[in-house]
Amino acid sequence: MIATMTTIPDKLAELVSDFAAITDRNERAEYLIEIADRFPDVRVPPEIATPPYDEMHRVPACESEAFVWAVEQPDGTLKYYFDVLNPQGLSAMAMSVILDETCSGQPLERVAAVPTDIVLSLFGREISMGKGQGLMGIVTMVAGEARRRLKA
Repeated sequence: MIATMTTIPDKLAELVSDFAAITDRNERAEYLIEIADRFPDVRVPPEIATPPYDEMHRVPACESEAFVWAVEQPDGTLKYYFDVLNPQGLSAMAMSVILDETCSGQPLERVAAVPTDIVLSLFGREISMGKGQGLMGIVTMVAGEARRRLKA
């Protein structure tokens, strides 16, 4: 993970560093809930997509039924949008907010370099396997969209 910290977006590296300083599980959970509260700011607007969503935007293995969209911006970067259909999906909402706030508008090379194990750095190693897989799926879709655009 440390080796990739210089290649991922700076804001994401800073956030990972902030989370590394949190040793108390409850404090980490409270911080993630605060982040999840900003989810309405990253929810996909109706002009991009409306339910029922195209399955190509569904995050595989995500128990909270998360979806990801990437819209190309005039400067060649991507703006990410998300939806989480499970109202209890706070972790998926927090991950979506984190990825929007740290990856939207960033150079594609840096977004493409975001590793899935960033989930463990943010949510802690005690995260359940099912939840971890879903959150890693969200990261995979965001980074994968950047990689796809780089190849185009």
